[in-house]
Amino acid sequence: MSEPGSHEFRTIDSRTVYSGAIVALRLDQVEMPGGRVAEREVVEHHGAVAVVAVDDDGAVVLINQYRHPVGRRLLELPAGLLDVVGEDPLAAARRELAEETGLAAREWSVLVDVVLSPGFTDEALRVYLATGLSETDRPDPEMEEADLAVVRMPLDEAVRATLSGRIENATAVAGLLAAATARTSGAQLRPADAPWPGMPTQLLDRKAAEHTSA
Repeated sequence: MSEPGSHEFRTIDSRTVYSGAIVALRLDQVEMPGGRVAEREVVEHHGAVAVVAVDDDGAVVLINQYRHPVGRRLLELPAGLLDVVGEDPLAAARRELAEETGLAAREWSVLVDVVLSPGFTDEALRVYLATGLSETDRPDPEMEEADLAVVRMPLDEAVRATLSGRIENATAVAGLLAAATARTSGAQLRPADAPWPGMPTQLLDRKAAEHTSA
């Protein structure tokens, strides 16, 4: 048996049992330490971007949005999927900020990258910090977004809302706490075009292959 931390977890076999619009379910046979082969369920998911948009008064722009899987509205960051082949994550973040809040930003930087639940999914997202806000055109909202409400909240209050359980969305929790930490620590943030080696692409690649073979 290999030393702990050195085993190569080879995928012996893999099959897709479901492929939908935003997720696919894959069953992998993976070689464990000692030679045993175990089955692992993997949910492929599009990558995503989110934005901590802070105005000149120090308030963060949140959205209150209905989420059907949990059956209630959640306070969240403006966010969206990377579901177009080749789309730049920063361009997607700019688009989502405009579509969900009617705002544009002058300064952008990478705040934090998050792997959301690596026990079963490859879903990952990049959270940007956006400042220098101004109004811009907002497309007519559709579906759940037609019920979306924009909420401005001082960053300190948003942090308290996170710690009290009022803000539960994982993306918002990570982004807000990272923004508060960056502000108080003076940490140098990455540029908006910093490489993102962990950006998931398997679902996009699958969709592109299915479209080509159709």
